[in-house]
Amino acid sequence: MKIDNFFAELKRRNVYKVAVAYLVVAWLLIQAASIFFPAFDAPPWVMKIFIIVIIFGFPVALILSWAFEITPEGIKLESEIEPNKSIKRRTGRRIIAVTIALAVVAAGLFVYQLAGRDRWARRSYDQTTENGRLPATAGSLPIQDKSIAVLPFVDMSEAKDQEYFCDGISEEILDALAKVQGLRVVARTSSFSFKGKNADVGEIAQKLNVQNVLEGSLRREGNRVRITAQLVDAHNGFHVWSDTFERELQGVFAVQDEITRSIVDALKIKLAVAPPARAPQNTAAYDLYLQGLYLSNKSDEESLRKSLNLFQRALEKDPTLSRAWVGIAKAWFWLADAYVKPLEAYQAVESAAAKALELNENDADAHAYLSEAKRVLHWDWKTAERELQRAVEIDPNSATAHLMFTNHRVCSGDLAGGQMELDEAERLDPLSAITSDYQAIVFLYSDRLNDAVGAAKRTLTLDPNYNYQEPTLARIYREQGKLEDALALYLKAQQGAHEPNAGLAIAYARLGRITEAQRMLQQLIDKANRGYVAGEQIASVFVALDNHDEAFRWLNRAVDEHSGNPIATYRELHPLYSDSRFPLLLRRMGIDPTKVVGRQTAK
Repeated sequence: MKIDNFFAELKRRNVYKVAVAYLVVAWLLIQAASIFFPAFDAPPWVMKIFIIVIIFGFPVALILSWAFEITPEGIKLESEIEPNKSIKRRTGRRIIAVTIALAVVAAGLFVYQLAGRDRWARRSYDQTTENGRLPATAGSLPIQDKSIAVLPFVDMSEAKDQEYFCDGISEEILDALAKVQGLRVVARTSSFSFKGKNADVGEIAQKLNVQNVLEGSLRREGNRVRITAQLVDAHNGFHVWSDTFERELQGVFAVQDEITRSIVDALKIKLAVAPPARAPQNTAAYDLYLQGLYLSNKSDEESLRKSLNLFQRALEKDPTLSRAWVGIAKAWFWLADAYVKPLEAYQAVESAAAKALELNENDADAHAYLSEAKRVLHWDWKTAERELQRAVEIDPNSATAHLMFTNHRVCSGDLAGGQMELDEAERLDPLSAITSDYQAIVFLYSDRLNDAVGAAKRTLTLDPNYNYQEPTLARIYREQGKLEDALALYLKAQQGAHEPNAGLAIAYARLGRITEAQRMLQQLIDKANRGYVAGEQIASVFVALDNHDEAFRWLNRAVDEHSGNPIATYRELHPLYSDSRFPLLLRRMGIDPTKVVGRQTAK
C-alpha cells in the first residue's frame, strides 16, 4: 500500500478521530481518578497502574478502529463489510460530535479553575476586611499559590489513643515547612482549630486564606506506623500529591522529611538551602516528647506541669533532643505570671532555652523564649530584641515569634510597633483566639475602644470559653463606662473561677460599691502574700480607689518581682502618668519614659 493511500485509509477508517477522542477522554478520566481514588484511600500504585493502562490502551484503540467497524448489526471486521454498505462516514461525524462535547467540558473546567481562583481570592479578601478588621499586609492578598495549612492528622488506630502522636507528627511537618523560604505556612493554632470538625477543604482554605491544604491519617499498631497524606489544591479540589507510608516507628523521622520534600516538589518551590540530614533519634524519647508537646498546648496548670515531666523523661532517654528543652521553656513560659512567680518561672525558661540553643542554634522558638527571659529577668531590651530578630530570621512564618515581638513592643510603650508585629502574627495565624485577644488589648491601650470591642467579640466567636486572667470584653466595657454590662460579664466569669479578680474590683469601685471593691482587694492581697498576684493588678485597684501611694507601693513590688506585663501602657494606670514617681518606675525597668507612645511622663 502506498503511503498516500495508507494515510487516506487512516482517515477513512476514523483512526485520527478515534485518537483525538481517546486523548480527551483519557485526560478527563485521569482528572476524575485523581479526585476519587484518594477519597477511597486507594494506595498510590493504583493511580500509577490506571495511567499505565490508559497509555497502553491508546495503541489498542487505534488498532481496533482500523480493524473493526461498528454497524447496526454489531461490531464487524473491516474486511467483512462491502464498501458501499460502510457507515464509517456517519460514525466519524458522531465521533467528532462527542469529541467536541468532551472538549467543551474540558475547556469549561479549565476556565472555571482560572476564574474560581480570582473569585475565591476576592471573597477571602472581603471576609478578611469584615467587621472593621483590615488585612494584615498587602502581601497576603490575593491568596498566594505558595501557601499551605497543615491539618492535624486523624487517628485511625483501633484504640484511638494516638491523638498526641497524630498532633505531634502534624506539628513537626508544619514546623519543617515553615522554614521553607517562599512558602507561607499557617500557624498551628489556626490549622488545628478545625480538629474534629467536618469542615470542607475549600471552607478551611477560605478561612485561612491559603491555596493548599495538607491532610492525612495515622494508624499505629505496636511498633508499626502507617501514615497517609494528601496535598489538596483547595480552589479546584484536585489532589496535587498523595502517598502512603508504612514504616517501623524508627522510620517515622524519614517519613516526615519525605512528606516535606514531596510537598516542596509538588508546589514547585526551589529550596535555597537543602535541609540537613536528620540525625538518628531515640524513638522512645521522641514518643515522650510528642506526649509532652500535646499537653504543653493546653493552658491549665496541671497539663503544663505534666508536660514538664514528660519532656524531662524524654531528655533522660536522649539528652541531645533539643526540642524537649524548647518544650520545657514553653511550659514554664505559660506557667509564668498566671501560676508561678516570674522570677522562678523565667529563670527556668532562660536555662531551658539556652540549653536548646547549645544543641541547635537554628531553633526559632528557643530564641523567642530566650528573648522573653532576657526582657523579664534582666530588663535587657536590646538583647531581647536581637533574640526576636534572630527567631524571625530563622522562621519568618513563626506566629509565636511575631506575637512575642508584639508583647516586647507593647511592654516598652511602642504601641505602633506592636500593632505592626501583631498584623503579621494575625496574617500567619488568622484563627488564633490568643492573637485576637491581644489585638483587643492593643486597641484598648491605643484608646480605640470600638475596635477593641469588635476584636474581643471576634475572640469569643473563635473560642467561646477563652478567658486569660480576666474577660477582655468586660474590661473594655468597663473602660467605655458600660459598667453594668461589664459587671455582668465579670460575675459570669467568676462562677467558674471562684478567684478574686482585679478587674471586677475596679468595676465595683467605679460603680460606687466601695465595700465590695475593698473586700475583693483584700482577697487579692491575701493571695499575693501566700502565692502570687501581679503587683500591677493590685495597684490598678488602688488607683480606682484613689489611693496613689499604695498603688505605687504595689507597682514597685511588681518591678521587684519582675512582672512581665505591660505596665508602661496599662490603661488602668492612666491617672498615675502625671505623677513624678511614674517615670522613675519606668526607668527601673529600662524603659525611657520619653519614648512611651502618647504619654509625656518624663519630667
